[in-house]
Amino acid sequence: MAKPNKRLPERVVDIVCTKCKTRLFKYHKNGKGALVKCFIERISNNYCTEPCVCPSCGQVFARENMIRGIAAYKIIGGKAKIG
Repeated sequence: MAKPNKRLPERVVDIVCTKCKTRLFKYHKNGKGALVKCFIERISNNYCTEPCVCPSCGQVFARENMIRGIAAYKIIGGKAKIG
């Protein structure tokens, strides 16, 4: 499998918790599809104090994973969305 493009996409989106609507991080998203995974190197501002845990309500919204040899957060279905 090919590695993700090193050049950051221009589109920057806010990723928010679906339970409490707290901002989790700003992410350089490529494409127009659903939010499935977030490569850690594309996160520009991280508002979480603990990885993959919402700072407000404490809900776990993702799992740390290696995707195509690069560290990423695999989003748990329905726990985080583009806001």
